[in-house]
Amino acid sequence: MRERRKTTKETLAGSLLLAHPAMRDPNFRRSVVLMSAHDAGGAMGVVLNRPLGKRLGELNGDFALGPLAGVPLFTGGPVQTEQLVLAAWQSRLDGFRLHFGIEPDKALQLLAEEGTHVRGFLGYSGWSPGQLENEMKLKTWIVAEVPEDLLAHSQDDSLWRTVLGRESAHWRVMAGEPEHPEAN
Repeated sequence: MRERRKTTKETLAGSLLLAHPAMRDPNFRRSVVLMSAHDAGGAMGVVLNRPLGKRLGELNGDFALGPLAGVPLFTGGPVQTEQLVLAAWQSRLDGFRLHFGIEPDKALQLLAEEGTHVRGFLGYSGWSPGQLENEMKLKTWIVAEVPEDLLAHSQDDSLWRTVLGRESAHWRVMAGEPEHPEAN
């Protein structure tokens, strides 16, 4: 059985936040948020499972013919939705490495390294000081480790079911519930 991370940890940076199945906020309903920062000043991350079905080259002319044109775009969250946030992550022997908010030149450099994935996010998820801690007390989020095979899974609504279902038998049942049980 997998050891579970305690939510009393000082920082949630580098963790996944999985929306509780009862969450109804359309910005975060069944979302998987990769946390990039969390301290006394607040918290920040990006939603991993809201693909826009577009590539960076479709965003504007600056990327249209360049080497980053094929980078997939996602809705990163409800904060500053016009802002492009580039992120890269690498699975390494010593763990998972996240590069968040990088410049296009750095993204291109990292993309040349084997095992690196680059994504573009429009907007991000942000919490003011104490806000995320209050949401954690209300059990709004389930904290999960980043699975090694995270990028092997579809980065859509099914990602939430997959990652939440791995947390425990209880969460596996909850993750399997239909989106709209009242429609049954």
